[in-house]
Amino acid sequence: MSGTDPMAQEPQDDRSPGVDLRMDIPHSARVYDYLIGGKTNFEADRVAAEASVRAWPALPISMRTTRTFMQRVVHHLAEEHGVRQFLDIGTGIPTSPNVHEIAQGIAPEARVAYVDNDPIVLTHARALMSSTAEGSTCYIDADLRDVDSIIGSPRLREVLDLKQPVALSLIAIVHFILDEDDPQGIVRRIMDELAPGSFLALTVFTGDTDPVGVGGVGREYNARGIPLQIRDRKESLAFFDGYDLLDPGVTLVHQWRPEQDAPRIRDQDIAMYGGVAVKRG
Repeated sequence: MSGTDPMAQEPQDDRSPGVDLRMDIPHSARVYDYLIGGKTNFEADRVAAEASVRAWPALPISMRTTRTFMQRVVHHLAEEHGVRQFLDIGTGIPTSPNVHEIAQGIAPEARVAYVDNDPIVLTHARALMSSTAEGSTCYIDADLRDVDSIIGSPRLREVLDLKQPVALSLIAIVHFILDEDDPQGIVRRIMDELAPGSFLALTVFTGDTDPVGVGGVGREYNARGIPLQIRDRKESLAFFDGYDLLDPGVTLVHQWRPEQDAPRIRDQDIAMYGGVAVKRG
């Protein structure tokens, strides 16, 4: 993942005046972007990513598989459950297909609110707002830990009707919320604001499949100032307490409703549990 790889070029971002992207230190969103094959990352991000890959070579496979899990979830909820509103928190750097592209490809009237607090995501936010004429999208600059700033955002209320079902998407984000900040409580607070019939789609970073390798990733992230918490299956299930899981429940992400022609992936190459649940009345 080094040498003359085109990903090693500096990103051509259209940064806004006054936005400090801190190119000298790694950021989780840019490290993730590099790992899934993106180009919106800097040298510090690539160094962190490559150190993590040395610790656990399957990391890029796991990250890319998590991304395709998100795509299957959005498609399933829009097509099979008629979901027309999505709240995507921890959006990350835009990577097509984004949530609105998938949802509006099925239902042009679908509406999507994106939330992130990374300055580089903000500079690329226009890519998240290329909505169909029938639908709507918005981008909210906010931190997952500050639930009030998300739920109380006027932009959110313009795009989403919280009296109607919403799918809350938390993909590859809760492992950056340490236990001391009560991530399960944060998720419950958001879900409490959503109408009955709303869905929770969430992934959890785990070391269950390869404790040594994944533990090495955790050490590399934490050593570079990116707090990361690895959780087991019991801790992962706790995020869905009080909601009804859709089949097949909480699984490794490649096992959740895989496409028939999906490539074979080994369990030990995946470090993410994923699940989807519905909030009953």
